[in-house]
Amino acid sequence: MNKDILICGVGGQGTVLASKIIAASAMDMGETVHSAETIGMAQRGGSVTSHVRIGDDAYSPLIPLSSADMILAFEPAEAVRNLKYLKKGGTVIANTVATRPVSATLKDDGYDGSGMREYLESKCDCIFTDSEKICEGYGSVKFFNIIMLGIAAGSGRLGIDKETILKQIESKVPEKYREINKEAFMTGFAVGAGANVQTV
Repeated sequence: MNKDILICGVGGQGTVLASKIIAASAMDMGETVHSAETIGMAQRGGSVTSHVRIGDDAYSPLIPLSSADMILAFEPAEAVRNLKYLKKGGTVIANTVATRPVSATLKDDGYDGSGMREYLESKCDCIFTDSEKICEGYGSVKFFNIIMLGIAAGSGRLGIDKETILKQIESKVPEKYREINKEAFMTGFAVGAGANVQTV
């Protein structure tokens, strides 16, 4: 399997954990994996981007432009910002809920992410989900990163089976949060399995 996956969001959304679970899952399947993170002011809501390259065709941890098979975007503006990495025919799985940076809050510029969704829909195949709605049953959007992994796996486009990812969740998540994270993953998996690259 050769697959390039870019995960993007802002600090505090769990993008790095998501990338580590994908990388570890692929390695568990016997694949060669390269990964890297580019982290700005992550603790202040700055951009966080993780590159995961699976397979023997990758010689660098950073995904070249127009090469990513999939972008997992935890924030809609970050999806647009990183769209240059997506290859023709690639898929974007994106959160529709905007995370307003401090600068936007101070200026009250009206950013709500809706324009980002429209732009993405005009450019590529997308699966959209609302982090607040899908996380209602879990009491916190902190589980959204694991739900996003589930959507990616359930869509069939990630190329990693659910059992392998569940095994890595078991390994990398603290014991008291394991079961709820596995439930969150399966919630996302069901959404991804029914999405067939459409808005959800």
